[in-house]
Amino acid sequence: MSQKAVLALCLAILLPLVCYFIVKGVSQDAAHMPRHLYVDTVVNKVVRGKEVSDTVWHRLPDIQLTNQLGKQVSMDDLKGRIIVADFFFTRCPSICPALTRNMKALQDALKMRDVTKRIDTSFVHFLSFSIDPERDSVPVLKKYADRYGINHDVWWLLTGPKKEVYDYAINEMKLGVTDGGQVDSNFIHSPYFVLLDKDRVVRGYYNGLDSASLSRLAEDIPRLMLERDKSKPSAIMQELAGLWPIFIVVIIAVIALVIIANKKPKTI
Repeated sequence: MSQKAVLALCLAILLPLVCYFIVKGVSQDAAHMPRHLYVDTVVNKVVRGKEVSDTVWHRLPDIQLTNQLGKQVSMDDLKGRIIVADFFFTRCPSICPALTRNMKALQDALKMRDVTKRIDTSFVHFLSFSIDPERDSVPVLKKYADRYGINHDVWWLLTGPKKEVYDYAINEMKLGVTDGGQVDSNFIHSPYFVLLDKDRVVRGYYNGLDSASLSRLAEDIPRLMLERDKSKPSAIMQELAGLWPIFIVVIIAVIALVIIANKKPKTI
C-alpha cells in the first residue's frame, strides 16, 4: 500500500468525526444570547503572547435580606443560578398583582418544561423585592406568597432596609435607566422583570405586563442556562481531546498493517 493510500485512509477515518464535532459545537455557540448591558471597565491582558482587551461587565454585589419564611438569605446563596427579579409591594392595587401572576405563570411553565423536556430548571430562581418593607413583614409576605401559589424553594419574596433595597434597584439593577430615568428614588414602581445571568450580570429587562416581552424572557432563560463559561475550555475541544487517543490508535494500526503488508515475500 502506497503512502498516498495510507494518508487517504487516515483522512477518511478522521475527517468525518472531526467535522461532526466542529459543526455540533459551532451550532451550539450560534444561539442568540441576551446581550450584556453595563460595562464596569475594560482591562488589557496577555493571552498567548498577545495583548488583548477584556470587558469587565457590571456584576451585582451581594445583599442580605429576609424572605417570606423568615430566613436570612443573600445573593451569594444563589451562586451559579439564573435570576429573574422584580419589585413589588403587597398592598399594591395596580400592577403588582398582574406582575406576580405573570411571574407565577413563568415559574409553572419552567416546571412543566422540567417535566416534559427532562431538563434541570433548579438553577433558575425568582426574587421579588418589597419596596414597602415597613408594611411587608415576614407574615404578610408569607400570606401573599400562599395566596398566589408561590413555590418557596425557587421564589423568594424579600424584605429589608428600604435604603438598601432602593439602592440595589436603582444603582445596581439600573432600573432608572430602563424606565427612562423616571424611577422615583422615594418610590420604585417598575413593571420590568430583570434577568441576571449566573455571574449576577444584568442581561435584559422585560415588561412583565406584555405578553411578547414575557415570551422573549421565557426564551432567554434556557439560552442563559446553556451559555458557556468562557474561562473554561470549549466543550467541542474537550470532546475532540478525548477522541485523540482513539485517532492515534487507529493511525498506528493502519501504519502497522501497511508495514506488515510490505514485508510479505514477493512471488516470482
